[in-house]
Amino acid sequence: MNIERTEVVGQPELDLDQFLPYRLNSLADRISQSLAELYEECYQLNIAQWRVLAWLSHCDELTAKKVCDCTNMDKARVSRAIQALEERGLISRTPSPRDQRLHQLCLTEAGHALLTQLIPDAQAWEAELVATLSAGEYRDLFNIMRKLERQLERLG
Repeated sequence: MNIERTEVVGQPELDLDQFLPYRLNSLADRISQSLAELYEECYQLNIAQWRVLAWLSHCDELTAKKVCDCTNMDKARVSRAIQALEERGLISRTPSPRDQRLHQLCLTEAGHALLTQLIPDAQAWEAELVATLSAGEYRDLFNIMRKLERQLERLG
């Protein structure tokens, strides 16, 4: 895409195609949207619902607050996803024995069954996406991301 640029004398210029935050965000959005088509079409799940299920498959029990923290999604979006998943019988919500204001979220048998199908499909999709990378490039990509994550923690 060729967009005409207007320059203002003395104003700093930012080439977004060379600006890491923009490129990473754009790539992440494109990847997420493309994968979302798979689980929307095949499993009738939106991105938020998929993320809740994925974290529950990873952690067994979570609270809505912990899901918000893990996924960087806002409380309202997580709440809607949890409600939809509970209505479909994919997760259960029970009051926490330690704090009655919190609810523990758990996968149901139906949730486990759905993930048994969905996870291999998501992994196959990912494998197709990264097939263009060599094993070394794939490893390097994750190492670079870890380094940037650690640097962000240091920067606060």
